[in-house]
Amino acid sequence: MSGLPKSAKLPLFILMLNLFIALLGQGMVIPILPEYLKQFNAAGAAAGYLIAAFGAAQFVFSPIGGQLSDRLGRKALLIAGLFLTVISDLMFAVGHTLPLLYAARFIGGIGVGLMVPSNMAYVADITTPDTRAKGMGYLGAAMNLGMVLGPGLGGLIAEFGIRIPYFFAGGLGLVAMLLSLFMPETLPKEKRTLKHTAQRVPIHNLVLESFRTPYFPYLLLTLIITFGLMNYETVYALFVEQKYGFDSAKISVLITVGAVIGIIVQVWLLDRFIKKLGEMKLIRLSLVMTSAALLLMIFKVNMAYLLAVSALFFAFNAFLRPTISTLIANSAGERQGYAAGLSTTYTSIGSILGPVIAGQMFDRHTNMPYIFGAAILAVALILTVRTAKNDQKRTAAHD
Repeated sequence: MSGLPKSAKLPLFILMLNLFIALLGQGMVIPILPEYLKQFNAAGAAAGYLIAAFGAAQFVFSPIGGQLSDRLGRKALLIAGLFLTVISDLMFAVGHTLPLLYAARFIGGIGVGLMVPSNMAYVADITTPDTRAKGMGYLGAAMNLGMVLGPGLGGLIAEFGIRIPYFFAGGLGLVAMLLSLFMPETLPKEKRTLKHTAQRVPIHNLVLESFRTPYFPYLLLTLIITFGLMNYETVYALFVEQKYGFDSAKISVLITVGAVIGIIVQVWLLDRFIKKLGEMKLIRLSLVMTSAALLLMIFKVNMAYLLAVSALFFAFNAFLRPTISTLIANSAGERQGYAAGLSTTYTSIGSILGPVIAGQMFDRHTNMPYIFGAAILAVALILTVRTAKNDQKRTAAHD
C-alpha cells in the first residue's frame, strides 16, 4: 500500500479483507452454475434472468444505499448489505424451484446495492484525489483475489454435493459481516447532517438529477460498458462447457487465471498506466482490447488459445472499472456516497439488460453474445471521444 497515507492503510486493509471473504464466497459458485441449472432443466436464458434479477435489485437499491451511506455512515450499510447476501446464498442453497432462485438473487442484489456504494465511498473518504486510483485498485484486487481462490475451492467443495458451496458461501459472508463490526467509521456524524442527505430522493428523480451532474458522461459510459461486458460474463461458463466440453474444474482454472491477471493489473499496473496515459486514454485502449478479445473468443482452437484470449479480456477489463470509478469520485466532491450510488445504479441497468439479452442470444447461437458485446463496446469507444471533446469545451469555458 505504498503511496497511501498511514491513516488510510489499516481501514483499507480491513475493507479489502472484508471484500476478499465476501467475493471468495461468490467466486465459489460460478463454475458450478451450469451443472446446478441442469437440475432445473435450464441453461442460458435462466442464467441471464438470474443475473438480471440481481441487477434489477441493484438498480432500485443502489441510490438508496448511496444516500443512506451519506446519512447513516458507511459501516452500517456495509453490515446490512453483507447480511442480505448471506440470506441470498442460503436461499439459493435450499431452493428447489427457479422462482425461489430468482427471489434469492434479488435479495442478494439488494445487499450488494446497499454495500457497494458504501465500499466506494469508504475508499474515497480515506484517500486523496492523487491516491484514489491506487485505493480503488487495491479494492478491486481484493475482490479479484477472492475470485481467484473461490472457483477452485468451490469445485473441491462441490464434490460433497452440488449445493454445499452455496452453504459455504453463506458462511463466508457471515464472517465478512462480523469483520465489518471492527471497521472504523470514516464519515463523522457532523458530516451526515448535510442538507442533501436530509431527505431521500425518489429513484426516478435521482436518475433525472444525474443528467445534470458533471460526471454524467462517465455514468453513461459505465452503463454501456457494463452492458457490453455482461455479454461475456453472463454466459462464460456455459459457453466454455458447450464449445469445449470443459467440466467445472477446467472452468475454475480459466477463471482463476483471469482473476490472477486482474490482481496484477490493479495492484502493480493500474496506477502506472493512469499516470502515463491518463484516465480517458487508458479507457479507450481497454475498450479496444476487450472488444478484440470478445471477437477472438468465437474461434475454437484449444485450451492454450482460450487461456490467452481470456487473459487478454480479464487484463483490460481490470483497467476499466476502477478507472471510471476514479473519474466519478474525483468529480463528486463531498457527495461520495451519492455519486457511488448513481454509479452502481447505472451499472445495474447494464446488469439487467445485458444478461437477459446475452442469455437469449446464447440459446440461439453460442457466438452471438460475444459478437454483440464487441459491437456495444465499440459504441462506448465512440462515446469516450465525445466525452473528451465536451470536457475540453468546459475547461476552455472556465478559463
